[in-house]
Amino acid sequence: MAILKGVGDFFGLDIGTTAVRAVQLSPSGAGRWSLRHYGYAPTDIKTVLADSPESRHRLGEIIMTVVGQSGIKTKNVAIGLPANKTFVTVVDMPNVSPAEIESTIKYQLDQYIPTAADVAKVDWALLGQSLHDPSQQEVLLASTEEAYAEDRLEFVESLGFNVIAAEPDSLAMIRAVLPANAQDVQMIVDVGAQSTNVAIVHSGTPRLVRTIPSGLDTFVHAAVQNLGVQEDQARQFILKFGLAPDKLEGQVVRALENTLDGFVSELQKSLKFFQTRYPSLATTDVIITGFASMIPQMPEYVANKIGIRASIANPWQYVSVPSNDKEIMATAAEFAVAVGLAQRGGKA
Repeated sequence: MAILKGVGDFFGLDIGTTAVRAVQLSPSGAGRWSLRHYGYAPTDIKTVLADSPESRHRLGEIIMTVVGQSGIKTKNVAIGLPANKTFVTVVDMPNVSPAEIESTIKYQLDQYIPTAADVAKVDWALLGQSLHDPSQQEVLLASTEEAYAEDRLEFVESLGFNVIAAEPDSLAMIRAVLPANAQDVQMIVDVGAQSTNVAIVHSGTPRLVRTIPSGLDTFVHAAVQNLGVQEDQARQFILKFGLAPDKLEGQVVRALENTLDGFVSELQKSLKFFQTRYPSLATTDVIITGFASMIPQMPEYVANKIGIRASIANPWQYVSVPSNDKEIMATAAEFAVAVGLAQRGGKA
């Protein structure tokens, strides 16, 4: 949530619940990058979420291995903050100067965020004139508990790195997956292991950001219960056969039906909230990334349920990468946050 200013080389670090990902890019033209280095290593969710010294030591070892094996030399890093530890919202404020906005936010913060103001770390960005009230301007607020932010910063810096920026995962991934020069309204759906980041973006700017408390693990647990199989097999079925009604006689999609209904219902709630706030704007596309893009026929399923065309995102769309790199191809869907962090400062 810091602002990136003249730090030279840096890399993006995504400490996810299933993997650690690191990306370093070099600008290669307007809105384009070349891949310098990247690293990837799977993690155990217990290692990431546990707070014991042993787990933190193990996680530190994984991060150092990922960065070391990637070839990244710089110590400057932009880190992601997980959705369940951050809150992002758009609020209306009078048409006043940035200094007055800062003052307003400071003294009225309790109205905007769920965390007590005296324990929160907050950053904001002016979006411009309100799309539904021309007499107001919209401000994007991002907050996290200060204790968590400081702990994460100290942990990463204890490994020998210099944290030059921290950003909510939900904002970083937008930078990587949003289509170039997008002028319409897009909904981005980034499905993680335990939760899903949803952002509705107008003309390249987020206007609604929220988190759905379900992810790939939710689908896996439903398959385990309804198919009577082990977790590993359930995950394999979902990622191999997906929601195709003609695969395994449609058993997978039927096993996930109730869970999928709840998931889609949350997407519809997001669309309804956006439409209520911006009645003159219609969402034209759903962009799917994360684990959802690895589930066969998920875009078709979502499009059919909510009546909006859906497609799979490519987090590497603005980056020149080796076409024969099998690891990038195999894990591309998981890199939206890391790539978005690495693109900080080079794209609005």
